[in-house]
Amino acid sequence: MDMREVITGALYRAAREAYPEAGFDSEALSRALEIPPDPALGDMAFPCFSLSRTLRKAPPQIAVSLAERIDDPMIGRTEVKGGYLNFFFSRVAMARATVEAVLDSKGRWGAGREGEGKTVCLDYSSINIAKRFHLGHLSTTVIGHSLKRIYDYLGYTTVGINHLGDWGTQFGKMIAAYRHWGSREEVEKGGVQALSDLYVRFHQEAEKDPSLDDEGRAWFKKIEDGDAEALAIFDWFKQLTLKDADRVYKTLGVSFDSYAGESFYNDKMDRVVRELKEKNLLVESDGAYVVDLEAYGMPPCLILKRDGATLYATRDIAAALYRMDTYHFEKCLYVVAYQQDLHFRQVFKVLELMGYEWARDRMQHVAFGMISYEGGALSTRHGRTVYLDDVLQAACDKALAIIEEKSPGLDNKEEVARQVGVGSVIFFDLFNSRIKDIDFHWDRALNFDGETGPYVQYTYARCCSVLRKAQGLSAERDYAALTDDESLALIKLLALFPEAVRDAAARNEPSVLTRATTEIAKAYNKFYYEHRILTDNVGESAARLALTRAAMEVIGRGLYLIGLEAPQQM
Repeated sequence: MDMREVITGALYRAAREAYPEAGFDSEALSRALEIPPDPALGDMAFPCFSLSRTLRKAPPQIAVSLAERIDDPMIGRTEVKGGYLNFFFSRVAMARATVEAVLDSKGRWGAGREGEGKTVCLDYSSINIAKRFHLGHLSTTVIGHSLKRIYDYLGYTTVGINHLGDWGTQFGKMIAAYRHWGSREEVEKGGVQALSDLYVRFHQEAEKDPSLDDEGRAWFKKIEDGDAEALAIFDWFKQLTLKDADRVYKTLGVSFDSYAGESFYNDKMDRVVRELKEKNLLVESDGAYVVDLEAYGMPPCLILKRDGATLYATRDIAAALYRMDTYHFEKCLYVVAYQQDLHFRQVFKVLELMGYEWARDRMQHVAFGMISYEGGALSTRHGRTVYLDDVLQAACDKALAIIEEKSPGLDNKEEVARQVGVGSVIFFDLFNSRIKDIDFHWDRALNFDGETGPYVQYTYARCCSVLRKAQGLSAERDYAALTDDESLALIKLLALFPEAVRDAAARNEPSVLTRATTEIAKAYNKFYYEHRILTDNVGESAARLALTRAAMEVIGRGLYLIGLEAPQQM
């Protein structure tokens, strides 16, 4: 049952009857509905102030006129407070409608079909070749993965793209470092960590001997020119990196539909340069070629360097054109840190100036904040790096220690510890608004109390435990048993979950779902502590078990949508 939809329908009918000449829009009425800060003021409220000017009547007068005409069995009563019309649901009707709707959805509560026939491309994670997967890649990876699941849930066709960072001078530097201080045997044995160590050493040595930078540029030129030796070393680096990254992705439960990275667009950038010239958008500036964006409050977008080399912008423009030609996307999302905001504004504007109107409203930079670790900033170049696989393993180890202390008799402790440990890291990242900076702390992430992944997962496991104990109980549900304040608070949150799914998609903000799921877990635990689930009254027990099953299904679905697993025992 959609609470907003029920009230919107009743309000629209009442408004049409009271003021037939006004031409009300049901969508506008729906958008105006509010959830009062105090439950004593109702389950939902409609502010009549916006109608006052149109109808030339005082807001309280409008509220009274509408209240007299509200007629819906789901609405128990209405109340006028100032210029607000407050709605109170019939508790029994709301309990029955919500619980049965959730259970009838068979684990798909809040799913939709609005995305059918539409494609969303999501560019996220985008790791760099020859570098280990570090904690700084966590946000882009888990935000993008969650958004992919959310859009899938709403019926969209989604394309997850790992736009590999596999082009640029740094790879020439990596080859130079390898030839100076590395060996094939050492790199094969050490994997990407050995490459990372070489990268750090290169910059340390280059500070003493700047000629190394020239050597690095020369090796990258060989890659660009197709030199056999340079390409063989570079391809080897790439395979080592993808093998290492795949291990981390499997731990996180993340996968991609495309690994087309920067090098994939080498033969597709001529089109960009040619079109910019044909449309008189490319201008020379100190030997380089740019698109002038001064009229739009931005610096020039650099397309070609003085030596003719392309840049990130050139490749991103080529990638956007390829994705539209290939996938015909409804949306193309770039899950990239906020520092790249200007870059994407420039790319989108250049595409729009090229005549591609879809760049105006179908492409979006989904920005996020930076992450630090226990108060310390991260830097690959200076060797201050926290690797993600180390963090995930440590999380699993710490979770196992906690579980062994709290639940020593649990059969599958290692598997549950993996689910809880990995989940705690993901949840910690996705709990707050994505644009906020994050400082990762173990004691906060792995806390089994409060607003954490382990807390929500434990609530799911608690629901499973209650249902196991009640196996075989079958009786008609007495929904009058779900009219207390704790039951009503939980039911209202379950009813609002579909709205949270759509809000998360509309804002590209997984934290909306993280918080909605957490609130449901908190409400269930309050209900659990205040009321016996299994009583001598079988009708009462059946109703409370149905509410428990509904909570379990929605918590499980919420965890899935943000990328967590839901252990049945903890």
